[in-house]
Amino acid sequence: MIKQENSNNQEHKARSVALRLLARREHSRFELVMKLRKRKLEDRVISSVLDEYELEGWLNDARFADVYSRQRIDQGYGPLKIQAELQQRGIHTAPPCVTELADADWVRNAVLLREKRFGLADVSNDWDEKVRQARFFNRRGFTASQVERALEVCEPFAPDSEF
Repeated sequence: MIKQENSNNQEHKARSVALRLLARREHSRFELVMKLRKRKLEDRVISSVLDEYELEGWLNDARFADVYSRQRIDQGYGPLKIQAELQQRGIHTAPPCVTELADADWVRNAVLLREKRFGLADVSNDWDEKVRQARFFNRRGFTASQVERALEVCEPFAPDSEF
């Protein structure tokens, strides 16, 4: 009898905590598993509750990856950083919003970020400034070729210009 009550209590706790977390923002299944484990809930209870939430459509890794990636793109992060952060959250395939962006689109995002953060001054003769800006973009997760091309831009671009 005590074992049954404990199991029901654990399941209730897992349901309420997971639902409360999902009400705040999207989570990956991996994130929820880790957060529920911290609350000393049994793995079989966690798995059961999360399986049910996936069937209900309340938990969806593909939706989480899409929402998370779009937010990070809007915040000025590059494809390498976004993919690494998704992997840390248990998502091992990049969503279409990341994979379908052409390299030129990532360069455009980097140029817009550069213009906002540093301005578009010519850095070809200022090695220290070029390295400083390049490090910034590397930390943001842009590829080396995207960074190089973004640092070559010295004037605002037209909306339909190609990189």
